[in-house]
Amino acid sequence: MASDELAAYDAYIESFRTRQYPMLKPDEAYLDHAGATLYSKLLIDRYYADITSNLFGNAHSASPSSQESTRRIDSIRLQALNWFRADPDNFDLVFVANATAAIKLVGEAFKDHSGGFKYAYHKFAHTSLIGLREYARCHTCFSADSEVDSWIATGTNLCHTGECLAKVGLFAYPAQSNMDGSRLPLSWIKDIRHSSDPSIRKFYTLLDAAAYASTAPLDLGDTECAPDFTAISFNKIFGFPDLGALIVKKTSSDILTSKKYFGGGTVDMVVCLQEAWHAKRNNIHESLEDGTLPIHNIVALEAAFEAHRTLFGPMENISRHANGLAGTLRTALRRGRHANGAPICELYDASRDHNWLNLDASRQGPIVAFNFKTSTGGWIPNTTVEQLAANAGIHLRTGGLCNPGGIASALHLAPYEMKENFSAGQRCGNGKDIIHGKPTGVIRVSFGAMSTRTDVQYFVKNFVNKYFVEARSENRLPRPLSPSPGQSFEVHSLTVYPIKSCGGFSIEPGIEWPITPKGLEWDREWCVVHQGSKETLSQKRHPALATIRPRIDEGVGSLIVSAPSQAYGWISVPLSEDPTCFYGNVDPTDVWKVAVCDRNMSLKIYRSKRIADFFTNVVGTPCTLARCLRRSIQDLTPLESQTYMLEGDGASAAASVQTLANEAPILIISQSSLDELNSEIVRQGGKPAPADVFRANIVISRSAQAKQSQLPYVEDRFSHMRVGGRHYVQIIGPCMRCQVVCVDQQTGKKSREPLHTLARTRKSKHGRIEFGSLAILDSSKGGESMQRWEQCPSIKVGDEIIGYGAKDASA
Repeated sequence: MASDELAAYDAYIESFRTRQYPMLKPDEAYLDHAGATLYSKLLIDRYYADITSNLFGNAHSASPSSQESTRRIDSIRLQALNWFRADPDNFDLVFVANATAAIKLVGEAFKDHSGGFKYAYHKFAHTSLIGLREYARCHTCFSADSEVDSWIATGTNLCHTGECLAKVGLFAYPAQSNMDGSRLPLSWIKDIRHSSDPSIRKFYTLLDAAAYASTAPLDLGDTECAPDFTAISFNKIFGFPDLGALIVKKTSSDILTSKKYFGGGTVDMVVCLQEAWHAKRNNIHESLEDGTLPIHNIVALEAAFEAHRTLFGPMENISRHANGLAGTLRTALRRGRHANGAPICELYDASRDHNWLNLDASRQGPIVAFNFKTSTGGWIPNTTVEQLAANAGIHLRTGGLCNPGGIASALHLAPYEMKENFSAGQRCGNGKDIIHGKPTGVIRVSFGAMSTRTDVQYFVKNFVNKYFVEARSENRLPRPLSPSPGQSFEVHSLTVYPIKSCGGFSIEPGIEWPITPKGLEWDREWCVVHQGSKETLSQKRHPALATIRPRIDEGVGSLIVSAPSQAYGWISVPLSEDPTCFYGNVDPTDVWKVAVCDRNMSLKIYRSKRIADFFTNVVGTPCTLARCLRRSIQDLTPLESQTYMLEGDGASAAASVQTLANEAPILIISQSSLDELNSEIVRQGGKPAPADVFRANIVISRSAQAKQSQLPYVEDRFSHMRVGGRHYVQIIGPCMRCQVVCVDQQTGKKSREPLHTLARTRKSKHGRIEFGSLAILDSSKGGESMQRWEQCPSIKVGDEIIGYGAKDASA
């Protein structure tokens, strides 16, 4: 399409998008079509009309409803083949759950083949393709297109440990990388069949077309160029139904008969008494579709075909449109510059390996992969990007994207580095996104049939330019003023959070509250866990946790928990670790090992139905209360280990950790800094943020004598704080902020402030959004003493706070 045709087609999509995709909100941009595209209202309406007008039974029967199911399935199977221009005389289609199931089906057949098989795959292979290597006798991964070309031409031995005895081979690769959209040569299939090396001609081909077919026409009309096996995801094309397929070239189907397992409906006869014998069905799809087919999903596929054609026309339209949008965004990102001229990001696409200047549809799909950079060249963590994206209504994806080869190649990660990252705790989605100065994943934006220029403009204007383009050097972390000697602060408020991610318990003025290297007494000793997965819940996914109000009543020795609605009642939990209250099957001391903020914690799960019902009703998901147990020194994080080393007592170093705090036992914010932040929020027309959204244990403010000099963000310079002239708190570092600060701690409702303003005013040189200070009690400065306040440290509202810089800390 010419530019004016692309504009006209874009306007056409806009004309019906609001009506057909009502789930898309005006202040959002959905940019994760490579993960899952969207289904249209027309599709759902037609499907609803179909299934409410017809009765579909199990296809393996002679009843009228069964016969109707069989008739429709056969018809839709042909429609699916026609969609990919696959002649039913030359191809068959096997319905499966998804593209991964199609890939696994091929792998299982090759695994069961007599003599095994050799396996080769491309570096851009999805994890599901890579997994097939575990079935193979030998395997290799091609790191570049040129290696594939050389192998096809010369028949290079794939087995690095000697000659592989397997006579059959399988070469698998994606038509399009799901990581960066690079499109690989479909000509390899024909080249393999016509290779001058006979060993290469023995290789079957498996094409992963899940990403490619979602926005490009897949044409299997030329049998000479068509793969032996093609994995398809209908979900990625239409958004619904959740269904996949394996398209099998009939002349290559014999190898699939090697598959040993058989399920219901795939055999004509089975003998199991006295003898073991069975006869498989001769039809390809009937012999491979184990068990009852997902009848209603297959029926929905017919509505999907019809609705898609009605709305978008041929796939060629979608291909040109989606690629045009991706090209527009790619150009904007490539041209983006900070005020000092430094690029705002690094792009990853097909041009990296081939030095192509123009990325046409044969080389690049509608995916844009990149990482943001600061004006000094540092990487902005993907965790920060995800948090800001969620806050801005941007739907995108970050991380490894189930494409380890592509990630390793793009980020120049050697195998030893990836193993080191794993040893350092990196796991999928756990936030460890920069290790040893290198990112561990990428940001992916992907377009689909219903994407428009509005999405690109919204993303660039309301996300990229707003948060990641440094228009002036002072964009990051305003430098605080240095405190003058004798200037003091005071404890403005104290808050304990007995249950992690739930509401706080305010300490009244005049009450001295115990403080230890583990934090304020009773702080984050409990948490809420999902009854099924045993995962700890947080306000990121369950903002209703904020409305739960725990209160410590030492007089009666109980944790009392209530909720805003009287209908939920209240519960009381003993402060003592009464084992009769905990779940434990036969042994009441049994515990669950749970990952909490990337740490392994031992939790006791309360078995009381009353407790579970209370939390389940308030949060809206099956959950209950849990309490952390003691952990050995070997289980401590580096920060926790540092905490106990500060105690200066070998016995204390092996003390238990009785807190579920994320990064440090104590979180401190300054009222002066909050006032400064709120003035900026108000200046932009926003609503001031209350202190409780930052969930600090200690809020400090300027003392009465120094109210005229507020000194916002001066705490950024502190290395220690002296509390009440008696003991010291060591500042570990700044607190990185996420979208939880946007949860109203009274109602559980979300907004976009204060994270929106924090992202513009409090972004560090490392790209992290910071507000507040992480701290621990520094017992090393106390030593042996008979003074009560040194043996039992405490803190109260009104205590004087003196801040010290690094040079003053030893004074």
